[in-house]
Amino acid sequence: MSRPYPLPRYLPLMPLLNLRHAELAFGLHPLLDRASLAVDSGERIGLIGRNGTGKSTLLKVIARTLALDDGELAMQDGLRIAMVEQEPELPPAETIHASLIERGQLEALHDERDRWRIEARLGEFLHRLSVAPERSPQTTSGGERKRAALALALALQPDLLLLDEPTNHLDIDGITILEDLLIKGPTALVITHDRSFLDRVVTRIVELDRGLLRSYPGNFQAYETRKGEELAAEEIVNRKFDKFWAQEEVWIRRGVEARRTRNEGRVRRLESLREQRAARREQIGDVKLMIDTGGRSGKLVAELEGVSKSFGDRNVVDNLSLRVQRGDRLGLIGANGAGKSTLIKLLLGQLEPDAGMIRLGSKVQVAYFDQMREQLDPDKTVMETISPGSDWIEIGNERKHVMTYLADFLFPPQRAKSPVKALSGGERNRLLLARLFARPANVLVMDEPTNDLDIDSLELLEQTLQTYPGTLLLVSHDRAFLDNVVTQTLVAEGQGRWQEYVGGYSDWLAYRKTRTLAATTRSMSESKAAPAREAPAAKMSYKETRELEQLPLQIEALETAQRALVEKMSGADYHRQGAAQMKTDGEQAAEIERQLAEKFDRWAVLDAKAAALRL
Repeated sequence: MSRPYPLPRYLPLMPLLNLRHAELAFGLHPLLDRASLAVDSGERIGLIGRNGTGKSTLLKVIARTLALDDGELAMQDGLRIAMVEQEPELPPAETIHASLIERGQLEALHDERDRWRIEARLGEFLHRLSVAPERSPQTTSGGERKRAALALALALQPDLLLLDEPTNHLDIDGITILEDLLIKGPTALVITHDRSFLDRVVTRIVELDRGLLRSYPGNFQAYETRKGEELAAEEIVNRKFDKFWAQEEVWIRRGVEARRTRNEGRVRRLESLREQRAARREQIGDVKLMIDTGGRSGKLVAELEGVSKSFGDRNVVDNLSLRVQRGDRLGLIGANGAGKSTLIKLLLGQLEPDAGMIRLGSKVQVAYFDQMREQLDPDKTVMETISPGSDWIEIGNERKHVMTYLADFLFPPQRAKSPVKALSGGERNRLLLARLFARPANVLVMDEPTNDLDIDSLELLEQTLQTYPGTLLLVSHDRAFLDNVVTQTLVAEGQGRWQEYVGGYSDWLAYRKTRTLAATTRSMSESKAAPAREAPAAKMSYKETRELEQLPLQIEALETAQRALVEKMSGADYHRQGAAQMKTDGEQAAEIERQLAEKFDRWAVLDAKAAALRL
């Protein structure tokens, strides 16, 4: 935060900022190569791209903390920007609240009423994001620091909000609360690899690819469709270009004929083709994943019977019975601090329970992906981490040179000789995956493996895990990843209680909604049934009966309108509609969502009343 922020004001309907022909490079590697971007008021833009392409650098350019080598960044006069970094720092202070006051430079505000209003909003957002304002910032976790910085940024009510990986370190409940706040919040430019977040929140995807910024209207699902079509078309164009170029190279080598025909224009055209071919950047390589499962484990991997575990007064596991069998793909879901990592250690026999019995299966070979990456020695090189004392590794029946193997995980030779402490978060994640998959394992334990991975690597990891024949124990807050990988979930339901459900995150969420609705219906039925012994239950009025009959039709009409609007906003030419129309459509989409929630709630109440009368 570079300066204090006054109260919000209304800006004219024009782009908040324009980035034109931006160039920025570190060494020989261009991060921005004549890139351009316009951001309109009311947009929520998802910025995606491979790790290391320069997404965080672009946010710093927009925040004016980093200068361009060339190009122009134009902003509206007085544009207020708030940025939350990937790993935000809180200034030293006695409390989180005092630290945020300093971070936001609220003491510098001359108007006491402005400061009072911002502090009031700050208290509200700290409460909504479950941050204890009186805690010391020196003892906070990464997730608490992130939530505190987000609360301050939202309280400042900026014209433009810049967020770098805001969902990292947040649990699923925290992510959904943040999504709700951003949907109703200011214009935002967000770096994230959370596909569920992108699908729910953003109105446009901007991809940073090989120095260029490409824009795709709609959410991530719409982007995937358009991107697939673009890549297919690009491949066809490149094949035709390469064929034509090869023909021209053959012609130029027929030197005598070339000189005889004196076709200098054709020679110049070939030189131009060579320049184009040299300038054309190929698609960045993909990570290649392969897991050595070793020998098969026994049919039973682990069994828990009446297991309990507490730490002081905090009950983490209470009387849990569970069987994990060979081939299971078990996802653990719960809030930060619910005990997911503790439960994993109990399952693996690394932690003794306070009560109950744990039995481990036979021939179990475990590979453990630790979210804190404590298995990595920061002083060792990347090569030494993968294959200490040898230049070769064996994966199943295949023997590979360590350099070739590291290249499969996008580590070039010069990077393979770097110490681990010099790697970025994404590189450390890839290194840990490389180390994990280089060892035979029929039980794969992965604790938050998706942090810092780009979307392409995430999807490839999903495909690899889907074909993995062993047993998978997965802790993740990535909802799409859980849906695409696990076959059952174990959910923390408070007070040390854990419940197993079939399916992924979406299946559990649907079950929870059904269960909540059933509980509401049962509660209303019971409340109606109690006085029914003294007096007959009141009948539904004609108006209520008619309303109950009409509600399904009204809900269907709203859902049809919602689908049509999403299809319109995902169209290839939607960006040509203009900022005013895009803002109107966004407001209409939010209103439809509000009406749907209202109709569903009303339907549940009337349906419960009708059910009570039928008893």
